[in-house]
Amino acid sequence: MSRTYPKILRNCKNRIERRLAPKNWEDQPRPMFKASNIHYEMAERVQGINCGGIGAMHLMVQGLGLVKDIDRSVELLKVHLPYHESDHVLNIAYNILAGGVRLEDIELRRQDENFLNGLGAQRIPDPTTAGDFTRRFQEADILSLQECFNRARLAVWKVQPQGFLNEAFIDVDGTIAGTQGECKEGIGLSYKGIWGYAPLIISLANTKEVLYLLNRPGQAASQSGSVEWIDRAVEWVLQAAGAVTIRGDTDFSHTEQLDRWNGRGIKFVFGIDAHPKLVKIADELAPSNWKRLERLPKYEILSEPRQKAFRYKEQIVIEKEFKNRKLVGEDIAEIQYQPLKCGQKYRVVIVRKNISVQKGEKALLDEIKYFFYITNRKDKAKKIVGLANDRCDQENVIEQLKNGVNAMRMPVHDLLSNWAYMVMTALAWNLKSWYGLLMPNRERGLELVKMEFRRFLHAIMLIPCQIVRTARRVIYRVLGYNSWLADFFATWERLQKLVLVE
Repeated sequence: MSRTYPKILRNCKNRIERRLAPKNWEDQPRPMFKASNIHYEMAERVQGINCGGIGAMHLMVQGLGLVKDIDRSVELLKVHLPYHESDHVLNIAYNILAGGVRLEDIELRRQDENFLNGLGAQRIPDPTTAGDFTRRFQEADILSLQECFNRARLAVWKVQPQGFLNEAFIDVDGTIAGTQGECKEGIGLSYKGIWGYAPLIISLANTKEVLYLLNRPGQAASQSGSVEWIDRAVEWVLQAAGAVTIRGDTDFSHTEQLDRWNGRGIKFVFGIDAHPKLVKIADELAPSNWKRLERLPKYEILSEPRQKAFRYKEQIVIEKEFKNRKLVGEDIAEIQYQPLKCGQKYRVVIVRKNISVQKGEKALLDEIKYFFYITNRKDKAKKIVGLANDRCDQENVIEQLKNGVNAMRMPVHDLLSNWAYMVMTALAWNLKSWYGLLMPNRERGLELVKMEFRRFLHAIMLIPCQIVRTARRVIYRVLGYNSWLADFFATWERLQKLVLVE
């Protein structure tokens, strides 16, 4: 193996640092972008692709045993003329990793001879064939495919440093995936008046991975059918985690399940509806039970604190005399409470928000609003509130699924086929997390795990490469430079040496 790339990368880094170093410029007579005599020509022999990271992803997929596992566990094709099930699944996932947005973008990959050469493929399925493949799935097949992904993620988790997943947080939430299509079987009208589907997302907060996706009609309640999938996620995570905490909003309190989860040692932090009984208990608490809730800073300020920016929006609200609700303060208390469907009492942490209702600069009245969190954890009440609020970060994962990997475009025929497409497309998001977890530089790897998908594409995937085929090797010759290439090469070397699945 050639080891010249560290020197090349070092030289590239030094050149760009010299070029971008601070400089006392004089007034320039011409704009910085001054190239004018620009010509294009076709390379006759040198061939390349713009998504050079795809080779490293495929190497990781093979090392995880995902190709063989899919072909063994998902049986949708009686004969393979010429594609296997894994070819179809990876075709959809790799389209997203190569910068594609929709099924039709597969045709760009299919017409790219260098892309095919880079993956050692004679051909790949066209968009119509890919869509037809999604229609072969039944619910059991989609579950089998997701279990293949879970076995692959378990292989990644097992090679992590000691202390990884000492405590795992499983977040659960529903969302709305709207569609303009009128002929999509299984759609429904959501409570927001949006036609489409109502996917359920179960994710691992520690690594941003999607553990399970469930597609449902648009009118389905947020928590509908979630218990079975939460239990499946817990079983997988417990194979690598020391402890598990389930988190969800008020729709997922599932009071009829709390005794069972508590008996198994599974922790939970759920929002619980502010129904009249709880509100009455909170109202009757003595003043001595309440303490001021001091929120911890979101991050540590390493430099001098900056002056807060002027709030122009608030100024307009005051000038126009709109009704405005301003948070004056927060107090916290806790009680022991036994829900109707539970056989024992649990801690309920109460947050009381003191809100001033204003119109212009006049205060109209004061409001009290309560938030309730039920838990079996023994942490301080302030930490329980923090853990419950941290669950909101799952909204960023859902946003990336919707608009990063475009898993919820719902491009095919019915509920099951769109579910299958959603699962296969979301694999691209999970591959990003696994690649970050396998990066030798732990700090950089965790940065990659938290990274938005589009930025990840430009950092790791959309690397211009020349494709050179020899008798036994496919060589990706990198033609550009960015600051992630040193970590990219280090991860590639690790993937070559690391046997993840026997």
